Amino acid sequence: MPDDRRPLLFTHWGAYRAEVKDGRLQALDGLEGDPDPSPIGRSIPGALTDDLRIRQPMVRAGWLAHGPASRAARGQEPFVPVSWEKAEALVAGEILRVAAAHGNGAIFGGSYGWASAGRFHHAQSQLHRFLNLVGGYTASVTTHSYAAAEVLLPHILGSQDSLVARHTPWPIIERHTRLMVMFGGLPVKNTQISAGGVGHHTIAESLRRCRDAGTAFVNISPIREDTAAELGATWLPLRPNTDTALMLALAHTLWAEGLHDTAFLDRCCTGFDRVLPYLTGAADGQPKDADWAAAICGIEAETIRALARRMAATRTMIAVAWSLQRADHGEQPLWAAITLAAMLGQIGLPGGGFGFGYGGSNRIGNTPHPFSWPALPQGRNLVRDYIPVARLADMLLNPGGAYAFNGARRRYPDIRMVYWAGGNPFHHQQDLNKLVRAWQRPETVVVHEPWWNAMARHADIVLPCTTSAERNDLGIATGEAHLFAMRQLIEPVGEARSDFAILSGIAATLGLGEAFTGGRDEMGWVRHLYALARQRAASHDLNLPDFEAFWTDGHIRLPPPTTEKNLFEDFRAAPETAPLPTPSGRIELFCDAIAGFGYADCPGHAVWLPPAEWLGAAEAAQFPLHLISNQPRTRLHSQYDNGRVAQESKVAGREPVLLHPADAAARGITDGMLVRVFNTRGACLAGAVLSDAMMPGVVQLATGAWFDPGPDGLELHGNANVLTLDKGTSSLAQAPIAHSALVEVEAFIGEAPPLRVMTPPAILAPRR
Repeated sequence: MPDDRRPLLFTHWGAYRAEVKDGRLQALDGLEGDPDPSPIGRSIPGALTDDLRIRQPMVRAGWLAHGPASRAARGQEPFVPVSWEKAEALVAGEILRVAAAHGNGAIFGGSYGWASAGRFHHAQSQLHRFLNLVGGYTASVTTHSYAAAEVLLPHILGSQDSLVARHTPWPIIERHTRLMVMFGGLPVKNTQISAGGVGHHTIAESLRRCRDAGTAFVNISPIREDTAAELGATWLPLRPNTDTALMLALAHTLWAEGLHDTAFLDRCCTGFDRVLPYLTGAADGQPKDADWAAAICGIEAETIRALARRMAATRTMIAVAWSLQRADHGEQPLWAAITLAAMLGQIGLPGGGFGFGYGGSNRIGNTPHPFSWPALPQGRNLVRDYIPVARLADMLLNPGGAYAFNGARRRYPDIRMVYWAGGNPFHHQQDLNKLVRAWQRPETVVVHEPWWNAMARHADIVLPCTTSAERNDLGIATGEAHLFAMRQLIEPVGEARSDFAILSGIAATLGLGEAFTGGRDEMGWVRHLYALARQRAASHDLNLPDFEAFWTDGHIRLPPPTTEKNLFEDFRAAPETAPLPTPSGRIELFCDAIAGFGYADCPGHAVWLPPAEWLGAAEAAQFPLHLISNQPRTRLHSQYDNGRVAQESKVAGREPVLLHPADAAARGITDGMLVRVFNTRGACLAGAVLSDAMMPGVVQLATGAWFDPGPDGLELHGNANVLTLDKGTSSLAQAPIAHSALVEVEAFIGEAPPLRVMTPPAILAPRR
């Protein structure tokens, strides 16, 4: 039993004990035993009932008066409150109309998986289950986090398991890794989060244990604070987007000095003989040596050579941040890292090889149990069309337009209706001014949202949904084996309903109520999913208590798996009998399939391709600062930007932008000053913070400030995605490239326009 009976709130950033008084959530305290609880929990109590909560269904005034023909003013008009009965009828009617006139492929089921950590109230699953029942929808594939890797790695390694599911675990790194070379650093702030929730935050402690055991760290990043100061890492600041050039130069040094492992390359890899002419310059006249790379990445040639020798002399783990592939040609640093690791010959050895995303999530480096936990069944989508997730605006702007993706020639569907529950494209999409233009194209936009963020303000029909504190659910911290009873803490605010309740009502209007609910209410589903979890655990000799005991106690922690394995351990030991699921059965340093696609922007092996925007580009003369729009430490993406923790971090009411003192001085900018960050795509206001942790020529503006478009195209709040470039990484993956963006920064002169996104939009009186 826990020390007290306070109920639990389980989130993507941790579990908390809740203090509830007089029907209101007063405070949250980190779960007992969590060594490093996330401060984001402090944002939740106040935000649950703030003025930005949407308390009843709303319809944009122009759409309510004129229907789907009215869309030019989307994002600018006031809203009109309606009853749930009216809202359900409007949404059901639009689904029927669009499907009858244009087919279900004209409905885009836009959703993303971060809305709730619960297994049942998972907005994406709920929406997709509903849309599959009404005939299907156009979907998106891949993720914003690591889309380039999701497409590339199955070609090179046979699967994408090395992204999330399988990593060399921290205890093995602690015992065996003597050098951890971190491309993109290993920012602990990102590890306060994990998709599906966090039970105990362990990464900071794991890193300290590695340090104490003798692991040395090298932080290769334009930001010194991408690695915790307590690790004593060597900082090698490099120009953003040039990691591939550095990796190739390290590989060249290994080859030139005879430090590469020929036996491993011959036994476990294929294609090195076809990569070598490019590496040596025999193919194009340019050796990819340290002198060549030094001019590109800004790290001295001898430093590069010394690092290569050091990596070859000891057990080395190459850690690559997920963020590296969110750049133009983002496939290349992943492929180059695999090539470099293969030449070192340590893949599959304890503590050696590579890992993608060690600083990306709390679950990376944990050993999961060898079974999957249950989730809400979504049914079958009868619509076969889909888009890569980052190509949203292109789809809306170019119906019927052709594009390449992973060896196929595809066309964008003609979308007439967008239905969105979970996620916020006005946060994660690049070039938001382009998205605003694209967003005028659909005839109807339906959104489930708790707060008046930009997603809700740019909808036609807004259905207020509850948060995790206002419903019952089952929480499972995947990879940690924590199970949580997510008991409802407070009554829903206003008329808010869960996504399940909202969709149940619309399904009933369409005559599909029983099919959608499966004959279960909320608690019926929670009990059912827990029963499935008990069965799957029992199949591996793990016994969970009955539901009543679980629901009373609130928290179960299963013992961790006893087997720890290095990534690719079995493959290395016997590549002939345990081959990879690639055409050759080995690591494909040259991939015939990708080469056969004929993509100039992603050939058959790792190469250096200059990004569309970087500090070596001609555009740098006009926009001489490289923008890093990294993950925030004060919220999850854009969630709870209205909360206490995020608001405390603002500077002059805006998102902070970090500059090197020399860059600030050259522009007459002082600490705390309001500045304008701009390029040809847009401009935003931000609050200047001077920091020598930034490499000169680089600025950091975290993503996730609620989009607040103001007069003359000026975004008022510091949303970095008005500045980022909406272009695919390559024809292979079509992944987002947020980190390939050049900007300029100047002091903002005059009186700043007031923020608007932190107050509700205009609400008209309901019509009688």
